[in-house]
Amino acid sequence: MRPCVVVHYHEVGLKGRNRPFFLSTLEKNLRRATAGLGVKAVERASGRILLWLEPDAPWEPLRARISRVFGVVNFARGYALQPELGTLVRGVVARLPEAGEFATFAVRARRAFKDLPLSSREIAIKLGAAVQEASGAGVNLSAPDMTIFVEVLPQFALFFFDKARGPGGLPVGCSAPVTVLLSGGIDSPVAACRMLKRGSRAVLVHFHSFPYLNNASQEKARELAQVISAYQGDSVLYLVPLGEIQRQIVVACPAPYRVVLYRRFMVRIAEELGKRHGAQALVTGDSLGQVASQTIENLTAVDDAATQLMLRPLIGMDKQEIADEAERIGTYTISIQPDQDCCALFVPSNPSIHTDLKGIRDAEAVLDVESLVQKGIAEAVDFQVAQGYGL
Repeated sequence: MRPCVVVHYHEVGLKGRNRPFFLSTLEKNLRRATAGLGVKAVERASGRILLWLEPDAPWEPLRARISRVFGVVNFARGYALQPELGTLVRGVVARLPEAGEFATFAVRARRAFKDLPLSSREIAIKLGAAVQEASGAGVNLSAPDMTIFVEVLPQFALFFFDKARGPGGLPVGCSAPVTVLLSGGIDSPVAACRMLKRGSRAVLVHFHSFPYLNNASQEKARELAQVISAYQGDSVLYLVPLGEIQRQIVVACPAPYRVVLYRRFMVRIAEELGKRHGAQALVTGDSLGQVASQTIENLTAVDDAATQLMLRPLIGMDKQEIADEAERIGTYTISIQPDQDCCALFVPSNPSIHTDLKGIRDAEAVLDVESLVQKGIAEAVDFQVAQGYGL
């Protein structure tokens, strides 16, 4: 028996003539994610991807890493052997201890290779009888404690116990890169991972107001970038000081426009930093109406400063939905740690919630916009964040 991981995908398989590109990207990401964990080769096999393993390959680390590879719908530790019923029965029975304790089980058999003389139903019946005799467990086809999957291919038969869920979506790297405005809060890391799920790589840009505020948000941004890197591989994180730009806005511009003006400068600076890495859109964690800066009018005023497409994957989600997703991807406990967000610096008591474009443009006209943008770019510090599998 040859040990392997059986990887199934869905959306990638619907891509028609472009399918080879998506599959190649998924294979590359699987190799990257499982590096150093005993994967000898990655191979396509009749609508699935197989990761051939060394005998001592550690399953739990493999499981943790593959569960973060976008494009994977489900996967399982399995074995390949000759497509012959006796061999299959002996192999499954020998590996039953790996399935753990179970009182009931079911067998699900599929044949991509029809030359085997037995039908899928006959395979399930004969294999089920052998497992029942070996384990003493009962058969339950509707809600079993454990399921044995058998897939008969032209080259070999595969079997595995149960399946682990993958994140689905498209493999990272098959869509154009994007720039994510990464705050220290709950929303923007979720927005970043939603874009990874649609195949984009994310360039991360975090704005802070040190030394006017403490550096807690910078530390959080680094931790969040590590989690995001577990999904996309190595990441670029920019830390950009905004405090001096904010001070000049406070001195020269009407107080109600401050937060929208802050965000307009963030957009301009982040856009230029992202372009260094080929990013073709900007991503924020905005949710419509969640705070004063996220009304339709204010979002329109922020978009006016951008030259690239603005994407807001959380726009229709409420706070609890976003928090639940943050827990699933592993960023929630980091995001709720206390910090000082840069947009809270010099925040007015009466921020505008219905900003009009003419008003914001007139307010901004007193500033040397290009000089301030270049200042932000020049003072940005970039970090290479390695894929964070140690988290």
